[in-house]
Amino acid sequence: MSKGIGGAILGGKCPRCREGNLFPVPMFSYRKLTTINKKCSVCDANFQPEPSFYDGAMYISYAFSVALFITVFVAVTVLVEKPTIWTYLGTIVVLNSLLMPLMLRYSKVLYLYGLGKLKYRGDQS
Repeated sequence: MSKGIGGAILGGKCPRCREGNLFPVPMFSYRKLTTINKKCSVCDANFQPEPSFYDGAMYISYAFSVALFITVFVAVTVLVEKPTIWTYLGTIVVLNSLLMPLMLRYSKVLYLYGLGKLKYRGDQS
């Protein structure tokens, strides 16, 4: 059963078959934060197209962090009357710590889907 591209991205699935996992652990796990499977367990696609391929994903991760910072800043400003700097910093640190696995993994997923040369093949493995 093949998934749509949105479901495959959200699930951290292989861009070629949309079934194999990109990561050896669940998306929201604090274990093995930087580890990506070398190959797809379903279609044998190579998830490591070149050495240091995923270094560029840090720019996407940075964008996620900036978006989180802006969102928290606006939310705290709107929801808290006279917030202190520690309210802003504490909220940002806590949320960044909680969302770190998702931001790191989704930056790699988006990078592979955007710049990796793996094209969807449907049910053909």
